[in-house]
Amino acid sequence: MTDKVERFDARVFSGITPEMRAAFKRDGVLVLDGLISHDDCDALKTEMTRLANAAELETNHAAFTTTERAQDQDDYFLSSGGDIRFFLEEDALDEDGRLKRAPIDSLNKVGHALHDRNDVFNRISRQDRLRNVAIGLGQAQPLLLQSMYIFKPPHIGGEVVCHQDATYLWTDPQSVIGLWLAVEDAAIENGCLWGIPGEHTESTPKSRMRRVGPESEVHGTEVITFDDTPFPEDKKIPLEAPKGTLVAFGGQFPHLSGPNTSDKSRHAYALHVIDGTCAYPADNWLQRDKDDPITGF
Repeated sequence: MTDKVERFDARVFSGITPEMRAAFKRDGVLVLDGLISHDDCDALKTEMTRLANAAELETNHAAFTTTERAQDQDDYFLSSGGDIRFFLEEDALDEDGRLKRAPIDSLNKVGHALHDRNDVFNRISRQDRLRNVAIGLGQAQPLLLQSMYIFKPPHIGGEVVCHQDATYLWTDPQSVIGLWLAVEDAAIENGCLWGIPGEHTESTPKSRMRRVGPESEVHGTEVITFDDTPFPEDKKIPLEAPKGTLVAFGGQFPHLSGPNTSDKSRHAYALHVIDGTCAYPADNWLQRDKDDPITGF
């Protein structure tokens, strides 16, 4: 357990150093300040604003929450692995089903194949710097599994409860790495990430979400619990991230974020990368069509 994590200046970056690798192994998380240019951050936000404004969100959306998991039984969510889908904050619509705010300030996230379905996101997702992070952290054959643009809009940006990404993106053996990019400054006041360094070393994640029913149909999901011991959230620390910072974490690293009650949004872009040498079960919630396989950088 540590009360802070080591940070690295990655404005000049040629690959993961032994010091970075040691920090990742010790803490379960690696913070790389300045890895992504401000121009690329601005390009992501501009393109997402364009997508959101064109999406007709009042009829083409689903509400998303991590405190209740009803959307996990919804076909709009479960069939999003190869598409771009829009998920509103719970409080985004008024009683007549109309947006209370501008689209960019109403969304919880957009996912889950931005990196494959949009030219701007594809270019930034597949840059050599991100590939070198994945390889340097131990992935023999990194594959881009999913991508999400996360908004945390002012005043209504919802909390994300403490979880491990391996619960949702299971491989055998475990291999998923989250690459979380601060598109805007992420501070405590506007809902930055929090994590529990050192709590990633158990041999198995605490739980696993999987599909139920025949492979060819959507019957919803279930969560299998292996260990119901609560995460030691009293040990959590903030992972504040200035614009352009990349926060990389393993699939068993417990992390969360609080609601955004401030006047500032907290846009972020998250990629999840798995190792193609590991098995990816057919009952994972995120699936792609057989003619639309997961590919690498």
